[in-house]
Amino acid sequence: MRVFISMDIPKNILEKIKSIQKKIPEFEGKFTEAENLHLTLKFLGDVDEETLMKVRNRLREVKFKSFETQISEIGVFSPSFIKIVWLHMTNCLELQKEIDEKLSDLFEKEKRFMGHLTIARVKTIKNKKEFLEELGKVSFPKIEFKVKNFKLKKSTITKEGPVYENLEGYDLL
Repeated sequence: MRVFISMDIPKNILEKIKSIQKKIPEFEGKFTEAENLHLTLKFLGDVDEETLMKVRNRLREVKFKSFETQISEIGVFSPSFIKIVWLHMTNCLELQKEIDEKLSDLFEKEKRFMGHLTIARVKTIKNKKEFLEELGKVSFPKIEFKVKNFKLKKSTITKEGPVYENLEGYDLL
């Protein structure tokens, strides 16, 4: 089973993200559907049932306070090789580290974590320089919301794209 740990985005915030997606300059590819928007805290990959039970039990041990996050920046990982357009989410690193620590004997710790929402997947762009200039002009008011939980999810890849299913939710304090 292909699984990952993530934070979902509240419904009222999804509308704001959709309006940001509309401001992205023209590209060939696709926008992340609202129902698939999430922040991946840790991708576990294919795991067997025994490991999955261990993961569930360890995640139940996470004791972390709910916190405020903010979306205030849009960008790409590599200006020379643009494949993902993201929105940065603040204050997520400590929760990610806590999860990493709980699973450290089962999975390798993340080497580089940057809290982000993938809002578009790019196949091709006619003019990278122009795209980046226009992307740099995309502005929006800061989006803030409280993170109250995280989830263990199953990912099934289909021709139409990924389908995510919640396996278990974990409330923050």
